[in-house]
Amino acid sequence: MESELLAEDQAEELCQRLGYQFRDISLLLNALCHASFSNEQPQLELENNERLEFLGDAVLELAVSHILMDRFAQAEEGTLSRYRAALVDETGLYQVAMAIGLGKYIFLGKGEELSGGREKPSILADAMEALIGAVYIDGGFDQAKRVIIKLFSSRIEDLGNKDMIHDFKSLLQELTQQRYKTIPAYRLVEEWGPPHDKVFRVSLAIRGEVVAHGEGKSKKEAEQRAAKVAYMKMRKE
Repeated sequence: MESELLAEDQAEELCQRLGYQFRDISLLLNALCHASFSNEQPQLELENNERLEFLGDAVLELAVSHILMDRFAQAEEGTLSRYRAALVDETGLYQVAMAIGLGKYIFLGKGEELSGGREKPSILADAMEALIGAVYIDGGFDQAKRVIIKLFSSRIEDLGNKDMIHDFKSLLQELTQQRYKTIPAYRLVEEWGPPHDKVFRVSLAIRGEVVAHGEGKSKKEAEQRAAKVAYMKMRKE
């Protein structure tokens, strides 16, 4: 089955780009298998990459957290959270996937192939997470972390650039305008604590429906956190 789906030289090329050699090649194949392909080719009994994507997402968050803690030893929690979000959101994963030419290796169904699936940010980002999940199962956390450092090193070095730190309110507004021709509405619903240490809680509504809440030391911070929750939820839909 491996030779039918991924030629030996292609597998070797991708492994070199990842900086990791798989012991169990079936994990690599699963990571590259989009649901559209497995649905069209059930006789191959190849599992799609959604479970590996789920695992890879968690591994990536943990590994990047470790890396950022080491790299930015004096940074506060809020800064580290923004750095991590800038690295592991769909845009960041898509850019890493494009850098290693991941699109040409993915197994796609005919419909996705014809609709330009090899360049779709969501498909490439999901496959990137699935590959990280596959490396984790095949070689453990240290190997997965090493691969992540290799793939994300240039982006980590760019974190000092403010353009890297995504403004989730702006990102969400762009997304809601594209999808629904409207913008999010934020409302302060609660605040507590002494004047010098208040906590604010806001709700975020889209088309009149509350879709997320956020808390922070300022209304702006609370709105950003609510926007991040809503944005991450929407991009997975």
